[in-house]
Amino acid sequence: MIKAKNYPIVIVHNTLTAPSSTYQKIQTTCFHCGEVCPDINNKIEDKHFCCDGCKAVYKILNDNGLCGYYDIDESKGISPKLAPSDDRFAYLDDATTVRSLISFENEIEIHVTFSLPQIHCSSCVWLLEHLYKLNPAVKKSETNFLRKQLFIIFDKQQTSLRKIVELLATIGYEPHLQLSDTKEKKYNSPNRKRIHRLTVAGFCFGNIMLLSFPEYLSDYRRDVEMTELFGYLNLLLSLPVLLYSGSEFFISAYQGLRARFLNIDLPLSLSLLITFGRSLYEIYTHTGPGYFDSMAGIIFFMLIGRYFQDKKHVSLQFDRDFRSFFPISVRIAIGNTVETIPLSQLKVKNRMIIRSTELIPADSILIEGDARIDYSFVTGEARPEHVKAGELVYAGGRQTAGEIKLEVIHEVEQSYLTRLWNRENTKSYKGSMDNMVHKLARHFTLFLLLLSLGSFLYWAPSDMNRGIHALTTILIVACPCALLLSATFTHASVISVLGKNGVFIKSANMLEKISSIRHIIWDKTGTLTNVKNQKIEYQGQELNEPELQFILALVNQSNHPISRSIYEYLRPKVQTEISKTINFFQEKIGEGITGEIDTHHFAIGKASFVGLPLRIIEKQSRTYLSIDRHIIGYFSFSNEIREGLVENIQTLQSKGYQFTILSGDNADQRDQFEIYFGQHTPMFFGQSPHDKTNKIHSYQASGEQVMMVGDGLNDAGALMQSNVGIAISDDVNNFTPACDMIMEGKSFSQFGKILEYISSTKRIIIASFILSLLYNIVGLSIAVRGEMSPLVAAILMPLSSISIILFTTTVSRIKAKTVGLRASL
Repeated sequence: MIKAKNYPIVIVHNTLTAPSSTYQKIQTTCFHCGEVCPDINNKIEDKHFCCDGCKAVYKILNDNGLCGYYDIDESKGISPKLAPSDDRFAYLDDATTVRSLISFENEIEIHVTFSLPQIHCSSCVWLLEHLYKLNPAVKKSETNFLRKQLFIIFDKQQTSLRKIVELLATIGYEPHLQLSDTKEKKYNSPNRKRIHRLTVAGFCFGNIMLLSFPEYLSDYRRDVEMTELFGYLNLLLSLPVLLYSGSEFFISAYQGLRARFLNIDLPLSLSLLITFGRSLYEIYTHTGPGYFDSMAGIIFFMLIGRYFQDKKHVSLQFDRDFRSFFPISVRIAIGNTVETIPLSQLKVKNRMIIRSTELIPADSILIEGDARIDYSFVTGEARPEHVKAGELVYAGGRQTAGEIKLEVIHEVEQSYLTRLWNRENTKSYKGSMDNMVHKLARHFTLFLLLLSLGSFLYWAPSDMNRGIHALTTILIVACPCALLLSATFTHASVISVLGKNGVFIKSANMLEKISSIRHIIWDKTGTLTNVKNQKIEYQGQELNEPELQFILALVNQSNHPISRSIYEYLRPKVQTEISKTINFFQEKIGEGITGEIDTHHFAIGKASFVGLPLRIIEKQSRTYLSIDRHIIGYFSFSNEIREGLVENIQTLQSKGYQFTILSGDNADQRDQFEIYFGQHTPMFFGQSPHDKTNKIHSYQASGEQVMMVGDGLNDAGALMQSNVGIAISDDVNNFTPACDMIMEGKSFSQFGKILEYISSTKRIIIASFILSLLYNIVGLSIAVRGEMSPLVAAILMPLSSISIILFTTTVSRIKAKTVGLRASL
C-alpha cells in the first residue's frame, strides 16, 4: 500500500467562499505528474492519471515498492508523453554505436553516463538512484544533480544498453543521446542564452532611458499627450525585458518554490513584479510615468553581474578541469627512440610505453606485451584481466605485469579520470565553514521577505510611495548569494593557485581538512629522499654483457624508484641496444621483482625476497640480485634528502606539527633523520605496506587525525587509511586513487609554504564573509528607510557579488605571493 498524495482535486474558481453550486468547474489532476486529467475514468483505485504513460509509470513503481518516490516532497513526477516504440531505440543494438556512448566495458559490466535534462528535484534523484529495483541488472546508478547526469553501471550479461534506455524513457527520463557524448567537452564561453537576454535588456533599457529623459528634466504633467505616448512606448519596450530577459529569475524562483526552497531569485522576482505592476497602475491611471526604467535597469544590471560571475567561475573551473589531475609525464615511442611528454600533449595514434603498476591515461589498443590490467580504479574489484594484442584497454586501468606498448585511440579525458578519482573518495568531509554559510543563507531569504513586508507596512500609512520603495529596494539590494560565493570562489581560487605550483587536490572540502591536521606521517624512499640523485654501487660477482642486458630488461618493466635508479646506473655500462625479451614478469609491491629471460630466472629486491637468511641482513640500504636462485651481489644506495627538507621541517615544527616516519627501507639513515627531525620523533623502519596501514589506524584509534605523505605507489593502503593522503610524484606515473592530493616532486621544497597557504583559506573565507555581511547591513539599513532608488539597488546588488569574487581571488593570490608561491595577480 502507498500513501496517497493530497492534491488529486483542484478547484478552479476566483472566489474563496465555501463550496456551492456557483462553482464553474472541477478538475482532477494526475497523481503522478500533477497535470489536468482529460478523462476522470483513467484511474487505479482512487488515483487518477492524465495519460497511459503516467499510469504505466505508477504501476511500475507500485509493483517494485518504489512509491516512496511520491513521499519525498511535493514535486511532481515526469510524464512520459511518448511511450517508446518497439524500434525507437533499435540503433542501440549496434555494437559500434554502443561503444561510442559507453565509458567502460569488460566481460561483466558496462559503465555509461546519460544526460537527463528532466532531473529537477529530490524525487527525481531518489527514483533514478533506485533503478536497481526496476531492473536487477543495474548495479549502481548515481546522479549528478547540477549537471543533470546519471552514471549507471549494469550487468551486460543480464541486460543491454537499449533496455536501460527504454527503461528510463518508460519512467519519463529519456536520455539525451549524442554519439559525441563520450568525447571531452571543450571550454565554453558563458551561457549564450544569457548573452542574448543581456543584449535584449540592454537595448530596451537604453531606449526606455532615452524616452524617459524629458521626464527627468521637466514636470510630468507639462505635456500630457507626449508623456502618455512615451509611457506606452516604455511599456512595450519593457515587456521583452520582463518576459524574456527576466525569465531566468522567475523560472529559478518557481523551481525553488516547487522544491520548497526559498532561493535568492524569489525576492528579486517579487520586486520585479511589484515594480512592473506599480508602473502599469501609474500609466493606466495617468498618475505617473511608471518605473519601467528601474525595472529594465534591475534586470540589465543583474544579468551583467551574473554574466561576470559565471565568466569568472568558468575560468576557474576551466583551470581546474583541464589542468591535469594527473600531473605526470607519459612515455611514447617515436621510431626507435622513447620520449617523455606531458600527459596533456598525448594525441590519438601516439604509442605509449606503460610499465608495471602504471596507470593507463587514455583508451588504447594493445600493440605488444603481456597486458594484465587491474581495473579496480574503475570497477572497485581488484581482478587483473588478461588483454590480447589488438584488444581495447580502457583509461583508468593499471598494468600489473611487465612493460607494454599501447596505441592511443581517444585523447585523455580529464573529466572522466577526475570522476574516477573522486569515486574513490571514502573520506567524505563537510567543513564547518560550509555548514555555517549554507545554514545562514538558507534562512536569509525568509528574513528578507519578512523585513521588506514589515518596512512596507511601517511606511505605507504615512507615505505609500516610500513604502513601495522600501519594499522593492530591500528585495533587490540584499545579497545572500554573496555569502555562498565567499567559500565557493575562495576554494576555486586557492585550488587554481595550487595547480600553478604543482599541487592538485581532489576536492575543495579537503582544504579545510588539511588545515586542521597537525600530525604528519612520512614515508622515506621517494618522499624524504630523492631517488633521482642517489648514489648507487654494485658489490658482488662481476656482471657480463648478457647478464647486464637481462637485468636492464627486467628493471625496465618496473616503475618503482629503485628499479628506475638501477636502470639509470647500469644503462651506460651496456654498449649495445637492449634486445632481451621477458618471458615472465612479476612485481610484489614493497618486496621486489622477478622475471624469466631465455630460461634464466632473475630476482631483484629485499634480502628476504631473494631468499637470503634474515641473520645475514645488514643494517644498510641494499637491494639484492639473484640469478637462477643464486645470490650474486647487491646494489647499495646512498640516498640524498630532498631539496628543502630541512627548511620544511623547521617551518612545520614552528607551526606545531608533529612527525612520524614509516619506512619500508632499512634504518641506515636513522641517525641522519634524528638530526633533522629530532630524537623525539618516532621512526619505524622495515615496515610492510600492511604495517604502515595498521600503524596509522592505531593513531586514529587514539583520537588523532593524521596526514600521510608517500610516493603514491607502495603507500596506497596507508594513503587511503589516513585522514588526508598526499602522493609525491617525480615525473613518473605514480598516481594512486587512494590519495587526496598529488604534489609534483619539484614542488616538495615548498611543502611547508603550501600547507601554510592552505591553512589561510579559512581566514580568507571569514574575511570575505564579513565583507559580505557588512554590505548587506549597510544596504538594508538604507533600503529599510525607503531612501534608495530601485535602480541604484539593482546596480549595487551585482556589484556586491563581483566585489566578493574580486576580493577572494585577489586576496588568495596576494597570500600566495606572501608565502612565496607562484601566483598571477
